Amino acid sequence: MGSGWHEWPLMIFTVLGQCVVGGFIVLALALMKGELSREQQRLVVLSMFGLWVLMGLGFIASILHLGSPLRAFNSLNRIGASSLSNEIASGSVFFAVGGIGWLLAVINKLPQALRTVWLVLTMVLGVFFVWMMVRVYNTIDTVPTWYSIWTPMSFFLTMFIGGPLLGYLLLRVAGVDGWAMRLLPVISMLALLVSAIVVVMQGSELATIHSSIQQASALVPAYGSLMAWRLVVLVLALVCWVAPQLKGHQPAVPLLSLAFVLMFVGELIGRGVFYGLHMTVGMAIAS
Repeated sequence: MGSGWHEWPLMIFTVLGQCVVGGFIVLALALMKGELSREQQRLVVLSMFGLWVLMGLGFIASILHLGSPLRAFNSLNRIGASSLSNEIASGSVFFAVGGIGWLLAVINKLPQALRTVWLVLTMVLGVFFVWMMVRVYNTIDTVPTWYSIWTPMSFFLTMFIGGPLLGYLLLRVAGVDGWAMRLLPVISMLALLVSAIVVVMQGSELATIHSSIQQASALVPAYGSLMAWRLVVLVLALVCWVAPQLKGHQPAVPLLSLAFVLMFVGELIGRGVFYGLHMTVGMAIAS
């Protein structure tokens, strides 16, 4: 029993992966809208480097979970039959297609006609990657705390909470400043509101789930307080992001960086609770 922090490599991998996918979608849409100057487009493409650094850190964390880099290759042995293999494979393809396309775009070897294809394909691969993450946990019917609607909702909500903020940060690094960017904090705020509802509903459901030896509500005794702290940290991240805009200013990059760190910490708390809710394999009963 606990907060799930023993699974910190998976926490980092899943949270970063979902944020990177959301961030890429934001940058890709900005490039595809055609409202940026050629110089701004170049800077936005360069700023994508931040996405691949974070994704690389996420994969390094996942390898630490496996214990050895060689096991990462072994995890690909059952593509199509194993959810874990599908997750690693889909993430690797997203990383490879996104990273190689980015490199070609940086060195001006990616034709304009193919750039849109690359952006759309990478967005689709990213969403598929997040769905494969969900499938790793949401197909285990002997773990009723994961075998529910809350798992896919939580994973995709992280994408909608962290992705817009990460994308906004990188757009600001690229010097982009447009009215459409005001929609991004609204998306994150709405996602956070839905996430808070999910927390309450899942918390009430835990009291109804038990096995012959375990009560789900006892797996993470501090569920309520941990989720409350998560909400506080996420709200602080949004305040750092939104407060300057309410005064008519764009938030500075250092403040946005702080906001992203706070958001990352908040989502790590939530993901730690998720892993802490793992029940032992056995006959599970939902009453």
